[in-house]
Amino acid sequence: MNRYEQHRRGGRGPFRAFMAIAAILIIGLAGYLVYSYSQPDEGSPGNAADGTSQEGGQARKDNSSPNTGGTGGVKEKAAAEPPSPAEALEREVTDAETGLLYDTIITGGRVINPETKLDQEGLNVGIKDGKIGIVTSRPLQGTHEIDAKGLVVSPGFIDNLSYDPNPLGVWQKIGDGVTANIAMHGGTLTPKQWYSYYERNETPVHFGASFFYTQARNQFKLGRYDAAKPEQVQEIRKQAEQALNDGALGISFSLEYVPGISAEEVVPLMELAREYNVPVYFHGRYSDMEQPGTELEGTQELVDYAMKTGAAVHIDHINSTGGTFTMPQALAIIDKAREQGFDITACTYPYNYWGTYLNSARFDKGWQERFRITYKDLQIAGTRERLTDKTFSMYQKQGKLAVAYAIPPEAIVDAFRSPYVMIGSDAILEPGFNNHPRASGAFARTIGMYVRDQNVMSLMDGIAKLSLLPAQRLEKQAPALRKKGRIAKGMDADLVIFDYNTINDKSTVEHPDIMSAGIKYVLVGGQIALENGKLNKKIRVGEPIRSHFDRVGETAGALQWEERSYPLIRYNDATYVDLAALDEHQYSITWDEMAHTFTIAEGAGGDASADPTKPPAKGELMLDRGYLAKSEAATFKLLSIGARAFVPLSFLESIGLRPENDGDTWSIEA
Repeated sequence: MNRYEQHRRGGRGPFRAFMAIAAILIIGLAGYLVYSYSQPDEGSPGNAADGTSQEGGQARKDNSSPNTGGTGGVKEKAAAEPPSPAEALEREVTDAETGLLYDTIITGGRVINPETKLDQEGLNVGIKDGKIGIVTSRPLQGTHEIDAKGLVVSPGFIDNLSYDPNPLGVWQKIGDGVTANIAMHGGTLTPKQWYSYYERNETPVHFGASFFYTQARNQFKLGRYDAAKPEQVQEIRKQAEQALNDGALGISFSLEYVPGISAEEVVPLMELAREYNVPVYFHGRYSDMEQPGTELEGTQELVDYAMKTGAAVHIDHINSTGGTFTMPQALAIIDKAREQGFDITACTYPYNYWGTYLNSARFDKGWQERFRITYKDLQIAGTRERLTDKTFSMYQKQGKLAVAYAIPPEAIVDAFRSPYVMIGSDAILEPGFNNHPRASGAFARTIGMYVRDQNVMSLMDGIAKLSLLPAQRLEKQAPALRKKGRIAKGMDADLVIFDYNTINDKSTVEHPDIMSAGIKYVLVGGQIALENGKLNKKIRVGEPIRSHFDRVGETAGALQWEERSYPLIRYNDATYVDLAALDEHQYSITWDEMAHTFTIAEGAGGDASADPTKPPAKGELMLDRGYLAKSEAATFKLLSIGARAFVPLSFLESIGLRPENDGDTWSIEA
């Protein structure tokens, strides 16, 4: 054996070992590749890390840390966690929408939508034909662009406690970010003429009004301390019903200014409001804690009306009437009633001094003791003048408006912290400027002082109190308001763009006409009424905000269920059947008065309160009272017709029934 052969044979063992190891590695790698390709790709669309499909509603898991900078995107949520408002927003955006040319685009702003809790910087808003067409972080194209980088984009503010939109005061509202001026502290006896007048006037803000009970009383030449006779009350009730059908948004009372108004006058109008599903606005009867008659008794009176009639109640400026010196106790009275299911809200204005006319009943004898002030605490609005006993008498005869430094600052703070207390200015600037500064600065002051400077509430909550809450208070029978107070696709393009660092009121008692600071743009119906702080008085696109009522007409066929036939009703593009029909087919129905919810479950059923096979009478009101039908699977809104509740046919599907449509007849097979 030569040396070469010895070397070859000697190296064969290690070589064979190396080849064996290599073969094992190759086989292992191949197996790994086969295994990998056979598994779901965690990064591919439609697949989750645990093998479930996202299309089935379960999001994939991600145990990585949140992305804090650079590229990489947003951390994905765990399966049980819903998307954030910003994520939900982007899921609705389509390429077709981003490819449109919009009339106006607002770019790079911090958009806040209190309805969805969206609060996101760097968003773009596209406006077309007076509506919001899109809200997205994706780039947009528009004929006109507003650069909102570093600014807040908010829904237009809604002043639901204002007065007639006179040609001077409406521009002060625009300057304060208000896009809808609603006269619910006052109003009109004849809304048909009222709305017609302001439509012809071409106001820059949207407008609406209540049926004003004081004005209705005046037709009978009743004094402020006189009670109306029963026949007069009945006549006013008829007029109020006509007013609601002519567009009035509710009914308003001013009990302190007309002390003669009794419960016998209030209750019939409250019952009418309950029938028509509209709120009743009250300036309460008392504003102090001195007997006889305290502010807490006044607040309790209003709550008692709500509990007696079931009507919705709104308490005007609770900081100056109803809770001035006892705000926690007043709010506790309201809280207790709300916990029992009664619909009660309130508003405040952000000032620790009130204002009214010196010849009103509020300044009846004893006002110093009641309000804990003296003459020197009164100042004629629009001037620097503080009063004396002599000048008080003179200005009282002239009917001048004075401000009174009489509200404890903590009353405002306590009111703002209540979730159902919103903003109402209780003022609009008039010629002569004898007005409280809240006519020009209430909304900017709320954000500047109570949100930014004092941190009484979050910016989200502050904007909700300025926009969404006033819309929700009136929108049940005012369809126009369902499109306001929000920033989302399909909503009205009523918007305010402001600098959060500088927004504040500038109006004072001496100069109530000074415009607010920090409000850069105001859009009404997509038109720019204020640009870079300057008014454009050519923009007069304000629209009327009216109540609207649907009534029963012809039935929409019938639902055949075993041997029974139930009439169907069409409402808002859906088909409804009497909920009591389920009661006749082995379903139990349980009513929760506090939650305003019917719970439906399979069970023995029971006796229906009304015959569900009989159609409702033609002309009956069809109303959304906020009642719900709930099963284990779903919750649906109900339609109220008189004392009957109607459920959409889609709810029947949610509980396992299968309504089949054959022309005008639907059927459920046994």
